[in-house]
Amino acid sequence: MLIDYQKVNIVQDSNIVLKDVNLQVNEGDFVYIIGKVGSGKSSLLKTMYCELDHSSPDKAEVLGRDVNDIRRKDVPALRREMGIIFQDFQLLHDRSVKKNLEFVLKATGWRKRKERDERIETVLSAVGMSDKIEKMPYELSGGEQQHIAIARALLNKPKIIIADEPTGNLDIETARHIVSLLKKISKDGTAVVMTTHNIQLLDEFPGTVYRCKDGSVTDVTHEYRQMDLSEDAKD
Repeated sequence: MLIDYQKVNIVQDSNIVLKDVNLQVNEGDFVYIIGKVGSGKSSLLKTMYCELDHSSPDKAEVLGRDVNDIRRKDVPALRREMGIIFQDFQLLHDRSVKKNLEFVLKATGWRKRKERDERIETVLSAVGMSDKIEKMPYELSGGEQQHIAIARALLNKPKIIIADEPTGNLDIETARHIVSLLKKISKDGTAVVMTTHNIQLLDEFPGTVYRCKDGSVTDVTHEYRQMDLSEDAKD
């Protein structure tokens, strides 16, 4: 199990934002977290990569670590096993797409240039952005920048991708393409946990659905289609 939360309290500024959270994520899972603005969706994600405090009398495990007691110096190693995607892309605007991706690889220990180049080509191909390798971020559309952000998240072959409103600034057709790409990634074995307000996409790209509301997190998957029967018929 990649994430196992049992009765976890999410804390921000000494206040409990979400109480008694029970949430599990396994390899290849595709998980939505929905809820109104201010309901705690982003706070929940931030606990997964130890950006925000939380506590649990029972269990709070992420990628095999007990994050109740994780030491600050061990957090970077945990994050290297994840891909994190933000709503505002967070690309470095003073360098090309290739240099953006190379910066991450260098920072995470990829010393050989040939191996870096090969990995960059692989992830850009995976997201359909090979022809943008020498472009600057300001030369790309919002959807293209988010594709590059996904490529960046894939660089270190993560076990899980955590995406905070990855379609928040995009039109519905571009959002649909982004979610389709993330869904495909999950089918290849990398779990995806994403917050979203694009509820209309939940039926088209089914997954497990948790709702943040009134300080609680509830599994509401039964309210949405749990499987795409036409897609299953093709397998």
